[in-house]
Amino acid sequence: MQIWTGLGNPGPRYALHRHNIGFMACDVIAETHDFGPVQKKFQGWVQEGRIGSQKILLLKPATFMNESGRAVAEALRFYKLEPEALTVFHDELDLAPFKVKVRMGGGLAGHNGLRSINQHLGPDFRRVRIGIGHPGHKDRVTGHVLGNYAKAEMDDLATMLGAMASEAHWLADGDDARFMNDVALRMQH
Repeated sequence: MQIWTGLGNPGPRYALHRHNIGFMACDVIAETHDFGPVQKKFQGWVQEGRIGSQKILLLKPATFMNESGRAVAEALRFYKLEPEALTVFHDELDLAPFKVKVRMGGGLAGHNGLRSINQHLGPDFRRVRIGIGHPGHKDRVTGHVLGNYAKAEMDDLATMLGAMASEAHWLADGDDARFMNDVALRMQH
């Protein structure tokens, strides 16, 4: 079993924030792959399902971003899983908007959700880094991250989320390179 966690903040006022792209990814994956109903569990919302032959638990922590690690650690403990079974979907300032990159481990890139998970589990988990671009100056980062996607970005956003969900079977099977490649190809059309 794998646990896929999308990072975000709970509540309608955060729903379209760039910082909530992890939540959005979970929702579209759940919808595309007919996951089961949402349940309250592990200090968050979970949905269970299969992608190909892999059993996946989608988890959206309800703890707010800075405490995401509490929910994630609880879920891993419950299923007696190691951090290698975890995939975290999160926004990434250092990638161009709508670029998607996957990597095992690595730094925290100033991301409070990643920092929280790292505190609870260490760095050895897989990250799906979803580019939101950098606003150019560090004073503008908070407003950018906690700002809504612009109207002009909605088509690209929908295309990217759809591409990630459609190609999620590569991620489930551990073929990160193929996942990245096929998402990028879908974004070109």
